[in-house]
Amino acid sequence: MQADSCGKMGRGEELSEFQRGNVVGCHLCKKSVREIAALLNLPRSTVSAVILRWKRGGITTALPRSGRPHKLKEEHRQLLEKVAQEKCLPSIKAIATEFQTASGANVSCSTVRRELHDMGFRGPVSSNDKPKGQKTSKKQTGLGQKDATVDVSRLDLRVGRIVTAVLLPDACSVYAQIDLGEVIPRTVVSKLAKHVPLAQMQNRSVVVLCNVQPAVVGGVVNEGKIMCASSQDELELLDPPGGAAPGDRITFQGFPGVPDKELNPKKLVWELIQPDLRTDARCVATYRGAAFEVAGKGVCTAQTMSESEIK
Repeated sequence: MQADSCGKMGRGEELSEFQRGNVVGCHLCKKSVREIAALLNLPRSTVSAVILRWKRGGITTALPRSGRPHKLKEEHRQLLEKVAQEKCLPSIKAIATEFQTASGANVSCSTVRRELHDMGFRGPVSSNDKPKGQKTSKKQTGLGQKDATVDVSRLDLRVGRIVTAVLLPDACSVYAQIDLGEVIPRTVVSKLAKHVPLAQMQNRSVVVLCNVQPAVVGGVVNEGKIMCASSQDELELLDPPGGAAPGDRITFQGFPGVPDKELNPKKLVWELIQPDLRTDARCVATYRGAAFEVAGKGVCTAQTMSESEIK
């Protein structure tokens, strides 16, 4: 990216995902907007906009430039927001179809995605969502209870599809945008570069742990974990069953619990569950003998790694 004569970004340029991740990383390190702007050689207004977007939705995608017109009229944008909030729809395509039926407007899925993105939506929404300002007790969520059962049902495992995958500057980590059936793809950073060729990751179905606590990794906000069969020297991506779609839940017979909204690192839930995650003699991914299963579609497997741990 070229800078203008003052060393700042030009007005018509936008930050890359890596640069936005650096802004958020500096913010999480308690640096002020002024300090971040000086450190990264960016306008303070740009830094503030990135931080605001991250606070609102946990994402770093750039805010639209001032003066960039919306493709939808304001009344249509309000109707789209209502559809997204009140309808429990599984995909951006379903939201777009419902919106077109209600409004009569002819818009593409990409326009609907962009408009929802600008509104701060990330992930499925429904009329059952908790209203803003309403507190949820620990008893209601099941979090923070000392007697809570610790088993694989606490993990929110879903089928994902890698939309894009690029190598980060450290040459070991891969930055991936993963479609999980949500409004906006999630960003996931994994140290897979030495084990899986980048070309083989493009448009590939994977198993993703979705309720990890977001954290900055290599200057990028990480929002999930790609599950792999693992040995001392090898890693293999777990493959969902054929016909599985992004967002499909992975369940385990005999473990009917509800996933945590977010895994609390202090509770060591992952650390207690992970030792019992293994592939069996047929390379099927299991937890204490129960297969990683997508209802009605089959089980998740490794390609060649049997009797191996999963992490």
